[in-house]
Amino acid sequence: MASLANPTQFSRVSAKALPVLLALAAALIAAGLWLALVASPADYQQGDSVRIMYIHVPSAWLALMGYTGLAVCGLFALVWKHALADVLAKATAPVGAAFAAITLVSGSLWGKPTWGTYWVWDARLTSVLILFFLYLGHIALTHAFEDEARGARAAAILALVGVVNVPIIKWSVDWWSTLHQPASITRFAAPAIDPSMLRPLFVMAGGLFAYFFAVILMRARAELAARKARALAVAVAGRADAPFPGAGLGETA
Repeated sequence: MASLANPTQFSRVSAKALPVLLALAAALIAAGLWLALVASPADYQQGDSVRIMYIHVPSAWLALMGYTGLAVCGLFALVWKHALADVLAKATAPVGAAFAAITLVSGSLWGKPTWGTYWVWDARLTSVLILFFLYLGHIALTHAFEDEARGARAAAILALVGVVNVPIIKWSVDWWSTLHQPASITRFAAPAIDPSMLRPLFVMAGGLFAYFFAVILMRARAELAARKARALAVAVAGRADAPFPGAGLGETA
């Protein structure tokens, strides 16, 4: 873990991984959009509105995975003082919040033709909305204190407390009677989605996952560079304020 906690090692590895992730994201998203919008069939009940699924479902996966990552980073930061945990958490929160927002908006657009309304206070929808607010709370706490370390600790605690919402989102459709359909992909039996729709979904998910990690790496690298610049500025300011050797000798002579 020591090598992974080294910012220099992280910068070196991430610099090599970024071009691969970006190329993979571009290729898979382009292929996924073509498969989703052109090659895949319309649903026999929902028609072409089912194509929202190819954005909605991967975005929901990434929103959940992002917040789980925040909790893991918070645990490593609070317990093991991992040098990069706060940096990765700060980089992840806005990206996860964006995918949570995409999940809510795309779900509302899908809900209108399917349910006849953009929004209901359904257990799944409400718990995802809470997830979005938890992301916003994490971002706010990170920037709420002049002492950056205090903000990171407060945000880490919120991440650990709020992670209880992740299993609630996952199993809300099984625990309560909801409008939202139950799991049709991640279940022990065969998926309830036809392979002609399942393949484009997995291709699009792969592209969005690669994009997700690429953006986090870019944000983390930028945060490390900003922290290094602030540390250098403080060091330069400290040297500028230091008295010159021999200062004050004239007064004591």
